[in-house]
Amino acid sequence: MLFFKLSAFYFFYFAAVGVYVIFLPKALLDIGYTPAQIGVVLALAPLMRFATPFLFLKHISLNQTVFKLTLGFSTLNAICFYFTIHNFYAFMINNAFLGVCISILLPYMEVISIKELGNRYGKSRLYGSIGFMLISLVVARVLTSTDVVLNFYLGTILFTSIAAYSLLKYDTDEHDEVVEDDKRFSLIKYWPFWASLFLMQVSFGGFYNFFTIYETAHGISLEVTSYLWAFGVICEIVMFYYQAPILQHNLLNIIKFSIAITIVRWFLLYLFPDSLTISYFTQSIHAFSFGLYHSAVILYLYTLYSNKKLAQQFMLGFAYGLGGFVGAFTSGWFYGEYLFLYSSFMAFAAYISLLLFQGKKTI
Repeated sequence: MLFFKLSAFYFFYFAAVGVYVIFLPKALLDIGYTPAQIGVVLALAPLMRFATPFLFLKHISLNQTVFKLTLGFSTLNAICFYFTIHNFYAFMINNAFLGVCISILLPYMEVISIKELGNRYGKSRLYGSIGFMLISLVVARVLTSTDVVLNFYLGTILFTSIAAYSLLKYDTDEHDEVVEDDKRFSLIKYWPFWASLFLMQVSFGGFYNFFTIYETAHGISLEVTSYLWAFGVICEIVMFYYQAPILQHNLLNIIKFSIAITIVRWFLLYLFPDSLTISYFTQSIHAFSFGLYHSAVILYLYTLYSNKKLAQQFMLGFAYGLGGFVGAFTSGWFYGEYLFLYSSFMAFAAYISLLLFQGKKTI
């Protein structure tokens, strides 16, 4: 039952992410938003994911009361989309609060998932990838208006909140976040590790924002490019399912390997932009550069810090929030022939930073 509930949470959470990332920008464009306004709106959530964890360093404790309030606000936030979407400034505020909710919701569930499932985490997390992929297929077929997007978003958020609430009974460590002064959460203590997380996500900026444009500009059709995206997700799902034995080994070495193969991935896209075979091969590497990397990082952070929920919050905020924002912003500067050479360089910088890390080496 626990595995089913966690899998349901991941399925609906990442289905909601799929609605937001894939279809909301087009819906905003259809109702009159300019590309610049869409960029500002979509940048607010990751920025708030980065800023929110700092509130939990001293001022707020991430306990069940705060989490229950977050579930309520998440649903209310989705409902408010209907009333704010036609006003740019109101929708900005709405999306800022969305970022706050995300920065609490997913890290809280990740800690429960890691604690209860351990190395079997991937077999549950893969349902998130399935949810993301299915929602992209379903909504694309029935998308007739902005309301369709908002209806799917509200539905997926509502089911996400229900699944998350049903898992609260498994959070038996509510008071474990109080630790001695010499063990309080610190980014500086392990700064090379955090720098590596940040740089790795910066390297993904060109892929997430320009891969489709890059491929079609080099003669690969939009339809085939969509197959490339789907193939990458399928490889990610396979890795999540079979990764448990791999994760029993040295996690730090697994992270290093995942970064190293990501360097190769981006460099191949730079060298062979016209090759469909190479494109499929680089998409297969997504199993390692995201699927294996993500699991190894969250498991390693779980062993590194006493304040496990806050560690997961900062991973989401510092790496995927700030790193994703900077990656998206800078990739626009480098778009062109050298885009993935830049991405490869950023991944290489992430690898070098990790070599400087002198923290805990094994679980």
